[in-house]
Amino acid sequence: MIENLLINYEEAVAVILFGIGFTMLLFQRNLIKKLIGMNIMDTGTFLFLASMGYINGRKAPIVVNGVQDVEAYINPLPAGLVLTGIVVSVSVTAIMLSLSVRLYRRYHTLDLDDIYILSKHQTEDR
Repeated sequence: MIENLLINYEEAVAVILFGIGFTMLLFQRNLIKKLIGMNIMDTGTFLFLASMGYINGRKAPIVVNGVQDVEAYINPLPAGLVLTGIVVSVSVTAIMLSLSVRLYRRYHTLDLDDIYILSKHQTEDR
């Protein structure tokens, strides 16, 4: 078992990163810490996809010297998915940060429990 972890260390690190991020999402109450956890989860996913898409001994799918054999190149799809995922992750992070700023300006806290209680009191006062 230890030999498999040493051989596949990229995948093991990706799973550990995903677990750390998921744990932060579950147990943290602060919105910024949750956002950091989500970004750590994204990083673990991107690392896993990139490590699965790479094959030792193969090159990028750019035809050189007329070599068109499929076994000579890696699959470009995982790299494309990772790049697309990074763009989406940056966009979601920006939106979440802007919403966190709006929540902080309104409730003067980033704790989810406090925000929930304060929002309940505001709706009851109306």
